[in-house]
Amino acid sequence: MSTTVVIRPGKLTGAVTPPPSKSQAHRLIIAAALAQGESRLENVDLSQDIRATLGCMEALGADWSLEDRTLTVQGFGGEAQLDGQLPHFDCGESGSTLRFLIPVALLVQGQAAFTGRGRLMERPLAPYEDLFRGKGIGWSMEHGVLTLDSGRGYDRLALDPGEYRLPGDVSSQFITGLLFALPLLEGDSDLLLTAPLESRGYVDLTLDVLDRFGVVAEPRENGFHIPSGQMYQARDLAVEADWSQAAFWYAANHLGGQVDILGMDPASRQGDREIAAYSRMLARSGQVELDVSQCPDLAPPLAAMAAVRTGTTRLTNAARLRAKESDRLASVTRALRAMGGQVAEYADSLTIHGVKRLPGGGVVDCANDHRIAMMAAVCAASAEAPVKLLGAECVRKSYPEFWTHFQSLGGELHGLILR
Repeated sequence: MSTTVVIRPGKLTGAVTPPPSKSQAHRLIIAAALAQGESRLENVDLSQDIRATLGCMEALGADWSLEDRTLTVQGFGGEAQLDGQLPHFDCGESGSTLRFLIPVALLVQGQAAFTGRGRLMERPLAPYEDLFRGKGIGWSMEHGVLTLDSGRGYDRLALDPGEYRLPGDVSSQFITGLLFALPLLEGDSDLLLTAPLESRGYVDLTLDVLDRFGVVAEPRENGFHIPSGQMYQARDLAVEADWSQAAFWYAANHLGGQVDILGMDPASRQGDREIAAYSRMLARSGQVELDVSQCPDLAPPLAAMAAVRTGTTRLTNAARLRAKESDRLASVTRALRAMGGQVAEYADSLTIHGVKRLPGGGVVDCANDHRIAMMAAVCAASAEAPVKLLGAECVRKSYPEFWTHFQSLGGELHGLILR
């Protein structure tokens, strides 16, 4: 059900604690499921994407329960849970779930079928397809269902130790998927990157989670060496607050709000912590160029800040944003223009000419993209005239409490939001 809301201008003030890091939670859940024994993860919110990962790990053989935001995961130790049926993994709209679990499912089950919703099954998978076809694994995409078949049946697993080659400039999620699976093989493996690594912060986050669960991936000049025969150890840990979501409250402050952003760890491994430095750069007048290749999720809040400042801002190396929940370069452009922003869209960049204040008064299609909805919301709160948002419910994908937090800060929201 699509929800339309109207946001009236009004200063956002108060304090907010952003939700738990979705990026870290995905990784902790997968590692806990691959461990033998019980892990407890504190500060977990069941966004749609996290529910997708939990459902897939359950399909692999893990059990879980949630009480007072503490998730208890009973791991299956990375051992195959074979019942003679083709395992099915519903990844919802979560690119992380899909890309992280393809190698894990091959390792544990040998065969698998993956489905998703929205644009998920249209998003790039070529690095995996090329890699696994080259290793003799069947790969078929028909009617939105990806079927993998090792050709070995259920009694032999599909991944062998050895050399795995991936480009580093498509999505770090492919690298993370292999980093989860390869330590469980019976021989050493090398993960070699054939192009420079982008979104390094996300890989660092993966390496940190592996280390916490007792697993080692040794960095090399062009990739990683993964020793064999490792085991994930059950752990009790807490999920950090999410810097990529905090970024929208940084944008709100840049646009005139007074929001205290609580619970953030400046020493976090999350690459999106760069929002703090970037916001200081955008607070100064003049021309600014920001390379978002290492932090693509920051592009929408950065675009919101760039739209209201003295000077021109270029967001560069952003081609991967076209393969998100929406074509995010196009969606950011349309949303800001609908509110009176001055934006030029190019193949892999945006050029934004700042204005004193966005006129507002337009209609923004959120494009079923949670980050577009949140960007539009903070912009609308500082605009001159009300703004209508179509499809505002899409924030449930990553930040289910966003509209509650928005209203608690004084945001004037008119319309029914279904949580």
